[in-house]
Amino acid sequence: MVTTLAISKHVNSLLEVENRFSAQQAIGDRFFSECYEDLPELTELEKERCDRLKERYLYHRHHGHISEGLINQIAIAPLLEMAKFYDPPFDIRSEYPVQIESIEFDVDENEQTIYQGRIDTLVIHKKLWVLVIESKGQSFSIESGMAQALTYMMSSPNQLQSTYGFISNGGFSIFLKVTQGEVFQYQFSNDFSLYNRNANEFLTVLQILKKIAQLFQ
Repeated sequence: MVTTLAISKHVNSLLEVENRFSAQQAIGDRFFSECYEDLPELTELEKERCDRLKERYLYHRHHGHISEGLINQIAIAPLLEMAKFYDPPFDIRSEYPVQIESIEFDVDENEQTIYQGRIDTLVIHKKLWVLVIESKGQSFSIESGMAQALTYMMSSPNQLQSTYGFISNGGFSIFLKVTQGEVFQYQFSNDFSLYNRNANEFLTVLQILKKIAQLFQ
């Protein structure tokens, strides 16, 4: 008997991901050095545009709730454009269907569980997944988004190449990295907040996106 469950409804914590899909969090800064080491310099034009994106987001947020679709339009899509993920050699897919089988399998009962979902935006390079992007509304917790994105990334066809993830609800953003081996290993970047009064953290977000893009060019 096969049971099919929606990832968005049934995977909500990192512990669930670790237990169901044989994953473990990597220890040490070197595993995800791409998020802080040798980040590319931004042009003055890119810096100015990031400042406008921050101002635009805070303006709309000040006036009320921002939907997932609007967050994608005013924040995530412009960042992806500046990082050149919409241009060759990358291929963009939206609402990309995925499924992953849980390692839990009851032989006696002949039961298995398959988790299904759809990735908001997927960046592909030569048939290999580069970046899994999840845009979330303001009411959605980043913590739940982390578990869901991590599960999506584990269905990547990549074997020798790392897969990266980017989760954002506009105001808060975080990156992920997953590698495959005997078990899946993963790690998160620092979180980036637009409510930091001392800096525009969209600048660092854009730098990391550009760094990931450079790894595949």
